[in-house]
Amino acid sequence: LQVDLWQPSSPFYIVEGTVTDVRVPQNASQSLLPYLQQANIPYTVLISDLQKAIENQTGLRSHRNRRSLSGYNYEVYHSLEEIEGWMHHLNKTHSDLVHMFSVGKSYEGRPLFVLKLGKRSRPYKKAVWIDCGIHAREWIGPAFCQWFVKEALQTYQTDPAMRKMLTQLYFYVMPVFNVDGYHFSWTNDRFWRKTRSKNTRFRCHGVDANRNWKVKWCDEGASYHPCDDTYCGPFPESEPEVKAVAHFLRKHRKQIKAYLSFHAYAQMLLYPYSYKYATIPNFSCVELAAYNAVNALQSAYGIRYRYGPASSTLYVSSGSSMDWAYKNGIPYAFAFELRDTGHFGFLLPETLIKPTCTETMLAVKNITFHLLKKCH
Repeated sequence: LQVDLWQPSSPFYIVEGTVTDVRVPQNASQSLLPYLQQANIPYTVLISDLQKAIENQTGLRSHRNRRSLSGYNYEVYHSLEEIEGWMHHLNKTHSDLVHMFSVGKSYEGRPLFVLKLGKRSRPYKKAVWIDCGIHAREWIGPAFCQWFVKEALQTYQTDPAMRKMLTQLYFYVMPVFNVDGYHFSWTNDRFWRKTRSKNTRFRCHGVDANRNWKVKWCDEGASYHPCDDTYCGPFPESEPEVKAVAHFLRKHRKQIKAYLSFHAYAQMLLYPYSYKYATIPNFSCVELAAYNAVNALQSAYGIRYRYGPASSTLYVSSGSSMDWAYKNGIPYAFAFELRDTGHFGFLLPETLIKPTCTETMLAVKNITFHLLKKCH
C-alpha cells in the first residue's frame, strides 16, 4: 500500500502516539480505512477529494484575477515563470533598493535567482539571508518570500522600522530555492518535494535538498534510498542548487548574520540543532529571539507557534540547511514551519496567504531587530 507521508516526512519518525498525515490514492483508501479500523487506529479524513482541492487552487484561474491594481497579486500562488517575471520587473522598477542576480544554475539548467534588498548606504553592511521553497510542494514559502519583498518596498517610505532595516542591513531573498521541483509541482505532481536530479541506478528522481548539506550528512533522519522523500543524495552538496547556495553563503559568511528558511507545515519556529539533542553555544540569545518572534506573530491573529531546537521540537534530521548555516558561522539560523497544522496541509487555500504572511512578517521583523541590537 503506497502512501505519501505529509507529516512527518519519513516513517522513521513514527512511533506509538504520533499523529500522522498521509495522502492515499483513491483506490487505496478502500483497503486502508478498514485496516485502520481493525487495528484500532483512530483516523479523520481531512480532505476527502484531493483532486478537486488541487483544481480549485490552480486549475481554472483566469489571468485577469492574478493581477491586482498594482499589477501583481500577492494573494494567489504563482508559477515559476510568473515569479521570475516579477523579479525582473522589480529589478527594473526599483533599482535603488533591488539588485537581482543568480548564484548558479539548477540541475535542469534554470538560473537560481536571488534579490538583494537594501539601501546602498555604506560599503559594509551586515546581511540576512532568506530562502523559500527548498521543498517544492510547500507553496506558502515562495508566497511569503514575495510578500516580504513587497512589504519592504511598499513600506520603506512610510515605516521607520522598515527604513531602518533596509538602511542598516542587506536582505538576500531567494523566493524559490528548488526551482526544478517547484516547476514540476505546477506541471506534473502537486505534491513533489525533492529536486529533479536523475539517479542512474534507480528510476527515481530527486534528492531532499534539506538533507543534502555538509553537516552530519546522511545520519539520523535521512535516507540512503533514492526513492525516499528524505533521500540525502549520493554525497553532500551533490545538488547544484545546494552547492550554489552553500558557495554563496560561505563566500559571504562574515557579512551574513542571520539565515531564515521557510517551510510548511507545522506552525513552528525552529533553531539548531536539528541533527542532535544539544544546546547551541549562543542559546540564550537565539532562544530569546525565538520567544519574542513567536509572540509578535501571535499578536496578529492569535496563532500560537511552538518554538525550540529543531531536534526536540520537530524531529532529528541531519544535513539541513539551518544546521549548516549555523555551523558555518551564521549566529542566527532559523527555520519557519508556516501554517497550518494539517487541516489543509500543503494545500493551504489562497485566502490564507494574506494572514499567514502578515503574521510571519511580524516575526521576521522582530528577529531582524533583535539582530541589530547585537546579541551574539
